[in-house]
Amino acid sequence: MRAVIQRVKESSVFVDNTCVGHIERGLLVLLGFARNDTEEGIDWLIDKIVNLRIFEKEDGKFDESLLDIDGGLLLVSQFTLYGDSAKGRRPSFSDAMPSPEARKMFEAFVDRARSRVANVQTGVFQAHMDVALVNDGPVTIIIDSRK
Repeated sequence: MRAVIQRVKESSVFVDNTCVGHIERGLLVLLGFARNDTEEGIDWLIDKIVNLRIFEKEDGKFDESLLDIDGGLLLVSQFTLYGDSAKGRRPSFSDAMPSPEARKMFEAFVDRARSRVANVQTGVFQAHMDVALVNDGPVTIIIDSRK
């Protein structure tokens, strides 16, 4: 699993000009699944994300997590995180999990995240989405469960 985590002041996802997910202060997470990922890794990644101390306290130091600030979590499935552009000019997505399995993994991830975070919003799996955000910092962290 690969996650691109962005600390946001707010973020929204639109499908066909309709807002399908919106959060205020919190984290926007672009989430991709590799062919060999299993549900066993979901809890590890959720725990890592919700406990990352990337929110500032009054002294300006990163010392609070999403759980500490009671922030929102916006999850957007994005298979392109497994795009390989080492050869040629068009990325290969052969390392990405096939769509039916990735949908199940994404749904499991969302369900488990909702057991940890009060406000979890999502995009629409496999839809063309417009993602809007006000990046706070900016702060962007990448986590790969294989590393």
